[in-house]
Amino acid sequence: MPTYTGISSEAFRHPLDRQAEQALRNLPGFDLVARKFVEFVYERPQLVYLMGNTIQVGPRQYSTIYQIFRECVRDLDIYPEPSLFVTQNPQANSYALGQENAYIVIDTGILDLLNESEIRAVLAHELGHIKCGHTILIQMAMWAMSTASALGELTFGIGNFVSGALIYAFFEWRRKAELTADRAALLVVDDLNTVLSSMMKVSGGSNKYAHECSLPEFIKQSENYQALDQDGLNQVYKFLMYNGAQGTMLSHPFPVERVQYIKQWSVSAEYQQIRQGNYQRSPEAGSVDVPAATPDSEAEKLRRQIEELQQKINQMKNGE
Repeated sequence: MPTYTGISSEAFRHPLDRQAEQALRNLPGFDLVARKFVEFVYERPQLVYLMGNTIQVGPRQYSTIYQIFRECVRDLDIYPEPSLFVTQNPQANSYALGQENAYIVIDTGILDLLNESEIRAVLAHELGHIKCGHTILIQMAMWAMSTASALGELTFGIGNFVSGALIYAFFEWRRKAELTADRAALLVVDDLNTVLSSMMKVSGGSNKYAHECSLPEFIKQSENYQALDQDGLNQVYKFLMYNGAQGTMLSHPFPVERVQYIKQWSVSAEYQQIRQGNYQRSPEAGSVDVPAATPDSEAEKLRRQIEELQQKINQMKNGE
């Protein structure tokens, strides 16, 4: 497996990811959301929850998975090493969050459904989010929408700024960020079929009937899906489905769309140059390209603010 010493996230970041993030940051209300997020959100409660309700992966706990994980961390040159947790869930899902204390959570469904090479692809995908600093924006989006809807007047005016346009921009960016994370998976695994087979299995794979799943047929399905765009009405349907027509906005592109994006990149000169060691490097090798959100000196102040906010939430729940 190739190792990309000192690689910068900008070396493999998808241009649509970059454009969508810039559009998001330029929208009215984003700066306020960012300030309030830093002021009121702290990562430790979620880490406490994971420590209490999942299995933390390490040298003597899921040792095979830990070894794969360590290799992925090395290959993408990420420091410090994020935490990895396995949660009991038959669904095949995974996610990465956190900034100062970045972490990844994978479901047991992933471990049961995928082989070790495909698990490597999933871990590298999530580490790609961490490497690119996606996790802080993902958390910001989750917090802004839940806070604006749940707290109303207690958000210090934030509800007036979390407009439909801002929510749309957050989701549009999240979908484009997945394309960058897919590139991280391909860089680490260095095998397109492994990345594609992990997408296929997560989309609808079955342990019992795995022998009846065909990757070439899945790729053909993605090509047929792309052909739907020849009808303008289908493009409208796709847009509506992504943006809440079925009750919720989608945070990920359809897997068959991701297939086409990563296939195109796998044959690009950019990808080949990175594999040969010709890539943009970070100013400090191994560092995640995101500054710390909260200085250590403000930790105690932040803890008090969180406690006050929690008290207000409890009062609302109790009807006081």
